[in-house]
Amino acid sequence: MSNKMMLIAVLLPIISGIIVMAMPHSKTKTRNTFIELMTVITSIIIFMLIFKSPKEALTIFKFTGQLTIGLKLDGTGKVFCAIIAFLWPFATLYAFEYMEHEHRQNFFFGFYMITYGVTAGIAMSEGIISLYFFYEMLTMVTIPLVIHELNPESVYATRTYMYYSLGGAAFAFIGMIFLLMFGTSSSFTSGGVLDMTAVGDRVNLILIVYVLCFCGFSVKAAMFPFSSWLPKAGVAPTPVTALLHAVAVVKAGAFACIRVTYFCFGTEILKGTWAQYLLLGLTMFTIVYGCSRALKETHFKRRLAWSTVSNLSYILFGALIMSPAGLDAALSHMVCHALIKITAFFCAGAVIHKANKNYIHELDGLGRKMPKIFSVFTLSGLALMGVPGLAGFVSKWNLAEAAAAEGTLWGYLGIGAILISALLTAIYMMTISVRAYFPGKDFDFSKDAEIQDPTWRMVLPLVVFVIVMFIIGLNPSYLNNAISSATAGLF
Repeated sequence: MSNKMMLIAVLLPIISGIIVMAMPHSKTKTRNTFIELMTVITSIIIFMLIFKSPKEALTIFKFTGQLTIGLKLDGTGKVFCAIIAFLWPFATLYAFEYMEHEHRQNFFFGFYMITYGVTAGIAMSEGIISLYFFYEMLTMVTIPLVIHELNPESVYATRTYMYYSLGGAAFAFIGMIFLLMFGTSSSFTSGGVLDMTAVGDRVNLILIVYVLCFCGFSVKAAMFPFSSWLPKAGVAPTPVTALLHAVAVVKAGAFACIRVTYFCFGTEILKGTWAQYLLLGLTMFTIVYGCSRALKETHFKRRLAWSTVSNLSYILFGALIMSPAGLDAALSHMVCHALIKITAFFCAGAVIHKANKNYIHELDGLGRKMPKIFSVFTLSGLALMGVPGLAGFVSKWNLAEAAAAEGTLWGYLGIGAILISALLTAIYMMTISVRAYFPGKDFDFSKDAEIQDPTWRMVLPLVVFVIVMFIIGLNPSYLNNAISSATAGLF
């Protein structure tokens, strides 16, 4: 397949988003049909690239020497591409119903589509310069989505998001400059690109730069102490928060951390150093910290946001094991968490959309009024806990197995953090389901009689996601073999 197809996969949703913003506001049905069609076509192109990827990189723009922006799809990029290509069409369908009574819909859906193209650019970035370019673009195109409501709360959340993202990008920029100085290439290379002859006795300097670069990219992955922006961003419409917290922004941060660890600095120079141990400590703390904050949180979407903070550090923990098994485990949790958390957020969005309930104590008795939504939410909670038979168990088992295989204290501490997190997850997720189904013997079920499940546009994506959760949970070899083949360059 021609390498120009990668450029089409990036540009098609971006151009389509611009077209949507120029459409007449009265043409809602035409607009929605166009959006869904372009989104599905983009996903088809991406899946075609995954199964038959071009061997040559495509240079989009060349500054000078090795300073180029280009696209290339390797095994790790294929995993991220598969996540966004599968989830985005369903997320768009869900958004049509959620946003039907909202203002500035063309503006919203325009940037929603542009974000798809930019995220695809991150997944298919050929090297560190391309990754940084699309990473910065992602911040810019998601700012209008976060600030969509234009109220004081969304303005404050957007300001916080900007400060954190741009600050993190500055640290990532330092890492990029050092990689250009001490690397043999700006392209992603398995094992890293550092020229050890040029590094010489400056290993500690390189480790400091790696920590700064990792922390810079981890801002979007909400690693402590850079996590407070994520719950604040929950003021955005649910289709946005689902993408921010499950697919595009946060996974882009985790993906970038994987790239700089395995394909830029290289695990050979990093493994067993203070840099690895420092970052492992931060991720393990974040795993427990995020769950603890979720347990205390009474706002529905913010509780799920703090849960995301915890689960993103599962991915970073797997990456920092710095072994092939650790990389595969990190990618498997990236897949499973994206699927589980977008499902949970969509359930929360359905409750907000149909019942106008935002806090946990307001959910009493809704399980009987919205049986489809709360059945799916309960299953997503069980999956997030790691119950066998569902997707979450598979990725958590992979992480624990990869950590145990190292036989180190840090690995066992990580397993401990995962177990503590699983317990806290059971409490903060199942509390919601219990309140929804068993509000108490004196509860008046006659109130809010008009509340009901949403239409098929919201329900269909949830049903599909649950089916895939079971497929992965009951047949984990499908996911594990696909990821291991991809990272080994066999697929």
